[in-house]
Amino acid sequence: MEPGKYLQVAVVGVGGVGTQVVEQLIANPIYGFQLVALTSSKRMLQPTKDLCINPIAWKDALNASETPVDLSAVTSTLQELVKQGKKAVFIDNTSSQDVAEMYPALLSAGINVITPNKKAFSGEAGLYQAIVQASRSGRYLHESTVGAGLPIISTLRDLVETGDKVVKIEGVFSGTMSYIFNNFSAVEGSDESFSSIVKGARAQGYTEPNPADDLNGADVARKLTILARIIPELKDEQGNFPLLHGYQSVETTSLIQDAPASAVSNGDEFMKWLPEQDAHFSQMREQAAKEGSVLRYVGVVDVKNKVVKAELAKYPKTHPFATSLGGSDNIIMFHTERYGKRPLIVQGAGAGNDVTAMGVVSDILKLIRP
Repeated sequence: MEPGKYLQVAVVGVGGVGTQVVEQLIANPIYGFQLVALTSSKRMLQPTKDLCINPIAWKDALNASETPVDLSAVTSTLQELVKQGKKAVFIDNTSSQDVAEMYPALLSAGINVITPNKKAFSGEAGLYQAIVQASRSGRYLHESTVGAGLPIISTLRDLVETGDKVVKIEGVFSGTMSYIFNNFSAVEGSDESFSSIVKGARAQGYTEPNPADDLNGADVARKLTILARIIPELKDEQGNFPLLHGYQSVETTSLIQDAPASAVSNGDEFMKWLPEQDAHFSQMREQAAKEGSVLRYVGVVDVKNKVVKAELAKYPKTHPFATSLGGSDNIIMFHTERYGKRPLIVQGAGAGNDVTAMGVVSDILKLIRP
């Protein structure tokens, strides 16, 4: 590939996912890209006029850098490249609201944006509207905001853009919730307490440091918001996007609504409190088992009834949500006019640095390929 045709890449955030993004790009020599900026939480690396960033030695170079993070400088670099007729992309691997609010300006300047950061697409409708309007100049791609590397957003867009009508989307969207309830409410039965399973999930890294951040349902609500805003039938008569206040507008069942403030704010305190809820969850499991069902924490976008909700629900032991899931899998069912009798199902690992990075890199390839 001719140097002038390389995709100019700025990577913001090189933690678990960001590191995997860079490594996956480097691992495949057919990708045509040049690193023009790398930032961690404390320092950044940009090339000089005479020296490009060496993709092989980027970690050592970034660790040795004494340049503090300056995202305005990164933006200026990308703007200059766009003025030179080059294609540039800003890859946000953070979970920062401040970085998310930069997207409209970046896009308006002709800079493409790729991110697994859910904040911009699941928050207030005003920011999302500004991003969509600014995308006339640059593209925004965020496949990995829902389902990590699974083709959830691209599948939904393909259905919508080819004229299919979405009736309902339902699924297990949280890898953490999937793991917990696959073990707590298994088809073959289980006697282990809820708090014990959450403790094991935390020890294996399936939860956030404070599991309260998973069990409040907000992560699922964010993903539902992202999907709902892609469905044209959910816009109002004025063409406004649904869920004015983003994920906070989703009907969300929190599994920790009785938790004291001290537990919600501290992971260790939360784990001390959680056993108090074991009897409640065991009773729910027993009732579901009597009905021949299991418990699953699901997200639903009901287009027909214009309902978006995240809840703990009962499903028959013969249902795919009961029989098909293992580990921390996600499973999403698309009920549409074309897929009426048998829904389109996407299933697989919905969490992890490597698969999330794969979703980011797949979006990068959409910019590189003709």
